[in-house]
Amino acid sequence: MQKPLAYRMRPRNLDEVVGQQHLVGPGKIIRRMVEARMLSSMILYGPPGTGKTSIASAIAGSTNYAFRLLNAATDTKKDLQIVAEEAKMSGTVILLLDEVHRLDKTKQDFLLPHLESGRIIMIGATTENPYITINPAIRSRSQIFEVKPLTETDIQKAIKEALTDNERGLGEFPVVLEEKALQHLSRATNGDLRSALNGLELAVKSTPENQEKKIEITLSIIEECVQRKALTHDKNGDAHYDVISAFQKSIRGSDVDAALHYLARLVEAGDLPIICRRLMVIAYEDIGLGNPPAAARTITAVQAAEKLGFPEARIPLASVVIDLCLSPKSNSAISAIDAALADIREGKAGDVPDHLRDSHYSGAKELNRGIGYKYPHNFENAWVDQQYLPDKIKNAHYYEPIDTGKYEQALHQQHQRIQEWKKNKKTTE
Repeated sequence: MQKPLAYRMRPRNLDEVVGQQHLVGPGKIIRRMVEARMLSSMILYGPPGTGKTSIASAIAGSTNYAFRLLNAATDTKKDLQIVAEEAKMSGTVILLLDEVHRLDKTKQDFLLPHLESGRIIMIGATTENPYITINPAIRSRSQIFEVKPLTETDIQKAIKEALTDNERGLGEFPVVLEEKALQHLSRATNGDLRSALNGLELAVKSTPENQEKKIEITLSIIEECVQRKALTHDKNGDAHYDVISAFQKSIRGSDVDAALHYLARLVEAGDLPIICRRLMVIAYEDIGLGNPPAAARTITAVQAAEKLGFPEARIPLASVVIDLCLSPKSNSAISAIDAALADIREGKAGDVPDHLRDSHYSGAKELNRGIGYKYPHNFENAWVDQQYLPDKIKNAHYYEPIDTGKYEQALHQQHQRIQEWKKNKKTTE
């Protein structure tokens, strides 16, 4: 029986790994370990289909070590014993242990001495947070690396490689993949390359050749094979970004019904990573100091949505969209940092005043570092009159409060008190 396309296209070395360049790119940690042949056990955690098994396979291919795959939940201690015996004979075995967070104490106790000796290099794979779900004994013997969701560009690259690979992929099929179909396939699978490749294979093998002896894969075929509808069949393909833009602008404009409408379109398209990222941006860009607890609730809702996945993810997402829509709005934070950045980019920086410079090293005093610094906590209300900005921009002002919510109103009042105190201080001197 032929294995699925996603299995066949697993990377044979680190250069073939899709994405995850923060781990396997030139000069990065896993590549360094492989090139120096100084492998140690590791735990890879991240969403499904993002390359955990692929990285393990690539490490084995790059080192020529034996590679075995077990599941911590379903495989037995006897299966681990077989791997251990093989390691004794061959010297080193790379063991990909899927669902490593479900490793019970009996299997763990058997495995630990083999990890200590280095005969078994365990690469644990999990979608759970290892700092919470994995036993400290295993965690302390492993390096922990986060595997991130793949980008649309990553997935499109892998799809194109699969279509041209005659040996492992679909290169022998006369496939013509419509651009809109490629785009939807890379978006609708939420960064899950396994789903994208398996959806592609189903589309190719279930579509008959046309009169030109070509297998034409259209958007509607991909929609059917991945069971996700595209946002629209617009001519220019900009609808995806238009909906995201309308989503943010509807929340910013406090229109609950419109925001829920656009959320529903994104949910139907399966764009969970896009929704989560956009909600976090909105929480800090548009609501900001108008209602800071809403930002914290947004992070919690995003975490819940990512853990639940669709269809249940729609529930916390809807809750937080309503919360953000009806929250007081303030863009004072983004306006303030953008104003500060504008000065920096125009060369308005200057030297840090001497009394604010680091003085925690030998010879700092002779350089006048930290001399004259007034420790605010030693003064009433923790306010003290001293210069913090460089001379070049000592009178610059960036933060302009917006009185839209109780929290920022309180910040505004405090800001006014400090400014008034500074003003009175100068007039009395």
